[in-house]
Amino acid sequence: MRRRMLFSTLVVTVIAVMLLGLPLGALTYKSVYDENIRQLQREADIIGSDIDSQLEDTGRIDRDQFASIYPKRHIEIVIPGARAPIIAGGWDVDPRSEDAPDTMRAESVSATGIEITIWRDSSSVQESILNAWLGIAALSLLAIGLAGGLAMLQARRLTLPLVDLAATAERLGSGVATPWGHRYGIPEADRVAEVLDRSAERIAGLIATERHFATDASHQLRTPLTALTMRLDEIIAEADNPDVVREEGEAALAQAERLVETIENLLGRARKTQNPEVEAVDIDDVLDRFVAEWTPMFRRENRELRLDGERGLTAMTVPSDLSQILATLVENAFKHGEGTVVVRPVDGGHSVRIEVSDEGESIPDHLSGRIFDREVSGGDGTGLGLALARHIAESEGARIELIQTRPTTFALFLPSGANGLSKITGPV
Repeated sequence: MRRRMLFSTLVVTVIAVMLLGLPLGALTYKSVYDENIRQLQREADIIGSDIDSQLEDTGRIDRDQFASIYPKRHIEIVIPGARAPIIAGGWDVDPRSEDAPDTMRAESVSATGIEITIWRDSSSVQESILNAWLGIAALSLLAIGLAGGLAMLQARRLTLPLVDLAATAERLGSGVATPWGHRYGIPEADRVAEVLDRSAERIAGLIATERHFATDASHQLRTPLTALTMRLDEIIAEADNPDVVREEGEAALAQAERLVETIENLLGRARKTQNPEVEAVDIDDVLDRFVAEWTPMFRRENRELRLDGERGLTAMTVPSDLSQILATLVENAFKHGEGTVVVRPVDGGHSVRIEVSDEGESIPDHLSGRIFDREVSGGDGTGLGLALARHIAESEGARIELIQTRPTTFALFLPSGANGLSKITGPV
């Protein structure tokens, strides 16, 4: 592209120079030639006047005077009635001879009828014309050179943004979604750069969303899979007891259904095509089922999961999401805490507070303010569980807080369902 722009600019410049330079050269030739002819004509008129004066004063023509005044002129004077013309001037060349150089000639007739013809060498005139043409040619070449230089600068100014934008597009295509931020002072190129930067931001957002979905999905699916594994272990351990096998099989089936529902919720949030539909939920049913599912895990470690607090509470939430949030809090207490883990629902008037506490060491002060940030963990965890639990809670109009560090106590605040609402889509 740069070469084409340079070539087209030079072609246009050469054409413009020719259209202006050729007529200017012809006009220069005519102007110089005509000016010298007029000068020669004035000399002939002056010589005629001088001859009339000399003949009137002395009766003779002073040829030496004309030779000294006009050393480079050949003058021919024809007096009426004379046998031969008088030759004067200082240029001893016969302009009528075949080997005479190129000349210019002018004629004049004096007041007394004397004819004067004057010749001069035209080589100096041709040299003047040639010098003028050389000047025009030099200016033309300078104009072409300047046009070429400007064309190169302009081509570079226009093509470098294109090369840079192509590199930016290549970076986007290779997965490097960092906005480039370059601007070039060319409105059209800057517009393209802005579009590419916005595209990079959108691509970076999409990539981050996909990465978060993958990490969130792995974390969300781990809890129901763990519960399902526990039920299958119980079935294997009690294979000879049909009643236990049936009971554990039903529990395993419930866990599988919960796993499917978790996957659907994850996909819905990832696509952002649906808002959670909260409803009035009997907290006792959810907590009783939840504690029953997690009790075997605590029993294996000789620990206790205890349900305490008030009964008969109702809150606006999604049952599966409530179970998922509680699973995150209880699993966090199981892995990082010690002793008995207590789940305690409390009526707060306009909200229902569900507290989860354990008897382990308190959360370090340097982590308490960042415990809900992604990838922040006090142990060997992933640092995703609490951040994801808070995200799920906030999408329903609830919230999770660390209300006490010794003993470690998390609280889930749910909107109360005692006002008669049935179902609401989105945060309440």
